[in-house]
Amino acid sequence: MTRCVLQFLFVFSLTLGCGQARAAEPVFEKQVLFRSGTEKTHTFRIPALLLTGKGALLALCEARRENGSDHSNIDLVLKRSDDGGRTWGKLQVLADDGSHTMGNPCPVVDHRTGTIWLPFSWNNKRVLLIKSTDDGRTWSKPVDITAGVLPSKWGWVGPGPGHGIQLRHGRHAGRLVIPAWAGVEKNISFGKTQLSYAFYSDDGGKTWQHGKAATINHSDECEIEELADGRLYMNARSRMGKRRRAYCYSNDGGTTWSAIRNHPGMPERSCQGSVIRVGKDGILVAHPVDEKSRRLLTVRLSRDETRTWPISRLVEQGPAAYSDLAVNRRGEVLLAYEGDSYRTIKLARFNLAWVLAKRR
Repeated sequence: MTRCVLQFLFVFSLTLGCGQARAAEPVFEKQVLFRSGTEKTHTFRIPALLLTGKGALLALCEARRENGSDHSNIDLVLKRSDDGGRTWGKLQVLADDGSHTMGNPCPVVDHRTGTIWLPFSWNNKRVLLIKSTDDGRTWSKPVDITAGVLPSKWGWVGPGPGHGIQLRHGRHAGRLVIPAWAGVEKNISFGKTQLSYAFYSDDGGKTWQHGKAATINHSDECEIEELADGRLYMNARSRMGKRRRAYCYSNDGGTTWSAIRNHPGMPERSCQGSVIRVGKDGILVAHPVDEKSRRLLTVRLSRDETRTWPISRLVEQGPAAYSDLAVNRRGEVLLAYEGDSYRTIKLARFNLAWVLAKRR
């Protein structure tokens, strides 16, 4: 069988796994989702994407009202798409606490009930939780879940940022898992010693508890995907000057993690990245690959459950930073990312035929 036929069959099978099969013609489009300097907002940052149970797409981010600082008057905002990410509705404010920071969104949907759970951080000191039972149209008031999801000995905290997952396999099937990062020290400068971990719910979002840390000070902001054998794969921003994406695995649904290692083929300056399953056999990772600055946003494809990442494609040549991934019901990939030196949050929409069409 020829190489091109194999590629077609692979793309067809992945697309079929995500929704209605489509001809494997490359698709790639970009649009601006949020533009800094509009909507009474100095800077939009920290995107998150979620496909709801009914097929809508939610795009969330931080609206940094007065300046671009990580800690200031920051609201949590949302836009909604009902056509697979082609058009988007008006800006909606989900959380506003005056001069405080409402950030690090990390939504997850419980596919058994359709409820969307959205944990986020308050001043990177507490974790608040809201929910939607009408497919993301309206939201509950925040509930403080810090006591369950942050060990008392840790200080700074943030979910994700990005999206959570619901487990499909094994004894933890149905568990809602939220990737997270935390700071070890409470009363010293932000970011000195940090770590990656997960918190989760086994009762449909009623209660939440935290797992143990991955290797301390080797990673922080992270995302998680479930593998075919039920293990969890974490891909994280690296620390300790490694300049290579960090990763580890969990055999117990995110309760504990293997030692952090660094992907030799995933260079980075140190920046948040994103990961998602595409169809039955594909896993995508997105992150900037320049070791000196946040630019060259690239997607990488694994077809062997994260063992190797032989296929990559450049999405953004210029400045690009934080991102999140989703897959719509047509099997198209949506990548929301910070672009233009934080002047925009863009949305790239593409299919796997485009990823496979050209290798860097």
